[in-house]
Amino acid sequence: MTALARGENRPAPADRLTITVTCSVAVDVSALLLDANGRVRSDGDFVFFNQPVAPGLVYRHGRGAGDMVEVRTSALPADVDKVAITASLDGSGPATFAGVGSLVATIGSDAGTLTFPMDRLSTEAAVVCVEIYRRGGAWKVRAVGQGYDDGLAGLAAAFGVNIDDEPEPAPQPVPPQQPVPASRLAPTQVLSRPPSFVPPPPPVAPTMPNPRAPQGVPSVQSELFHPNHAEVTGVGIQKQGSKMIRVAVNGETLARAGSMVAYQGDLQFKALGSGGIGRAIQQRLTGEGVPLMQVSGRGDLFLANAAADVHTVDLDGTDGLTINGANVLAFDSTLTYNIQRVQGAAGYASNAGFFNCVFTGRGRIAITTHGSPVVLNVDQPTYADPQAAVAWSSSLQTGIKRNDSFGFSRLIGRSTGEGLTLAFSGHGFVIVQPSELPPGGMIGGTGGGQEAGQSGGLLGGLLG
Repeated sequence: MTALARGENRPAPADRLTITVTCSVAVDVSALLLDANGRVRSDGDFVFFNQPVAPGLVYRHGRGAGDMVEVRTSALPADVDKVAITASLDGSGPATFAGVGSLVATIGSDAGTLTFPMDRLSTEAAVVCVEIYRRGGAWKVRAVGQGYDDGLAGLAAAFGVNIDDEPEPAPQPVPPQQPVPASRLAPTQVLSRPPSFVPPPPPVAPTMPNPRAPQGVPSVQSELFHPNHAEVTGVGIQKQGSKMIRVAVNGETLARAGSMVAYQGDLQFKALGSGGIGRAIQQRLTGEGVPLMQVSGRGDLFLANAAADVHTVDLDGTDGLTINGANVLAFDSTLTYNIQRVQGAAGYASNAGFFNCVFTGRGRIAITTHGSPVVLNVDQPTYADPQAAVAWSSSLQTGIKRNDSFGFSRLIGRSTGEGLTLAFSGHGFVIVQPSELPPGGMIGGTGGGQEAGQSGGLLGGLLG
């Protein structure tokens, strides 16, 4: 085994190389295919946990033993001049590499092994560990050990990865929503809906007679054959009882990965991670996002999430909906969403602050709550427990109110621990559930990419 010093280069020991990055804290390992200008040719040249394969490259999770990137130099495209292997802090430990005990890159092959221990790091949150580059028709290895203070997002942007690029939503007609006369709504519903939040009329279940066996033989009898349990009708997203939705798919819709409980017709399912490279990076940095699947074709799709209560919200384009990603079940492809910091909450949840998903555009979104919620019309200062506030109008101003009394803090809820509530002002609405269960409990938030299966992240442990 040969140790490399910073800046030193050696001939690549073989065509097939395995670069393993180990660290005393959790890091994300990635690789970039770069052209002669030191830039990616497209976002497909960025290889990481949510996009593990590119020409000549394969990313493999080390399961605690160091993530690996396998490089086959003979399979790299002719216009690729360099492969950069990087490591970035994942946010669960120190904020910079100054607080890291050890960071080592090992280049293994059948012909020998090179190792590069990196030291003298300070304010960097992402580091280029080694480069594999062309020189005179051959491939060489260089020990780099230099990085970026703005982490994975800064590193990716420096090499030309467009972290803000989002796929264009497929055009899909949105059925017009007719306002419901106030006389048909309960008084609390009239008070709790702002102008941009128009509920659809309740679906009417078709009659479904008990099935009859051939030749007049009596069929199975059950209260399950009551019309209340029949499939609802209507286009797009419709509530199917209180715990499920039915989506009449005629083209494409987007839903939480793993939420399908049944479907009829010709439907195809495609995993989207958290919705593109930019969103995957945002989700990794913030812990917030929606692991998505794209459902396309023609048929009826039934979705649910751990028997949580479901509700539909219609956006008319004049205001957005801010919501914890763990509470999103499905939404029309005409809507777009981004991950944004909750105003006024920085520094209370973590060094990165609060984050949530913000949906904008025109279309319908299905959300989940634990229990039947109340929708508060914000026409005066309004406060909510951080774990009970599910979603709110994006136009509202948010902040934190500390509830101290006579010099000592009053605990609010089960997990806030500092006597804090979310404060809302302006004009809009706040959806509050009758529970302080965090995502990952009864309504199970999930992450995307490498972290699929965990709760909704920085805000996910507090809002949902």
